[in-house]
Amino acid sequence: METKFSKLLDSLHSSFWFIPTLMVVLAIGLSLVTIGIDQKLEGDIIGNLGWAYSLGPNGSRAILSAIAGSMVTVATTAFSITIVALQLASSQFGPRLLRNFMQDTGNQIVLGTFISTFVYSLMVLRTINGVAENEFVPHISVTCGLGLAIASIGVLIYFIHHSATSIQVDHVISKVGSELDEAIDRLFPKQVGRGAAKHRAEPLTSDIPANFDREATAIQAASSNYVQAIDTDQLMQIATEYNILLQLQRRPGDFVIKGTPLVFVYPGASQ
Repeated sequence: METKFSKLLDSLHSSFWFIPTLMVVLAIGLSLVTIGIDQKLEGDIIGNLGWAYSLGPNGSRAILSAIAGSMVTVATTAFSITIVALQLASSQFGPRLLRNFMQDTGNQIVLGTFISTFVYSLMVLRTINGVAENEFVPHISVTCGLGLAIASIGVLIYFIHHSATSIQVDHVISKVGSELDEAIDRLFPKQVGRGAAKHRAEPLTSDIPANFDREATAIQAASSNYVQAIDTDQLMQIATEYNILLQLQRRPGDFVIKGTPLVFVYPGASQ
């Protein structure tokens, strides 16, 4: 279960939609909170706050419309730059490195910032009422929107710098090397099974029964695909619970054909 959950997190981390979606949900929640605060506060109290936006409905609409329009433009530009970086990475470093660029959390946060600011502006814009009898201007919400717009400018500057450095050869090699070390530690743990504390490279011959080849039962692959990960903790729990010996035939990264053995179990079903 832990291995499946880790694989799911890795898939989500490699997508361009997960983090931006979370940020959009947070932006919607923030808009509801700030609008609720504006509905409870009186206009005189907000007017006494020197840092709060205190103009009328027309000015609020103009500011939020400008923020929303500019965020769409900037988000489109950011997506275009990201696609260009992916194309350069694919042509210069090979298509297998595209996954490393897709996992860049900085790019995901940048795109999420622009989109969430756009959604926040729309959510606040819909509540502005210019009718004299029921006039309502969410001053705190508009002020928060201005803060998000200023933060988006800083994020844009970071994105331009980050995009320029992320495609440099030394940066790519360093990142690939770090991810390789992490993958080796995760997929090929050193301490697995009895006597793991001694870090034995090969099992002792006494650990394997003499009739292992005759009595062991093969568990075959149900489909043809690559072995992505092996849950060693779960295998050790099963082997300990049923007092059996498991011999793995494949490693992470191997391609298996349907019907080929994945693991041998001793004693077999006949025992």
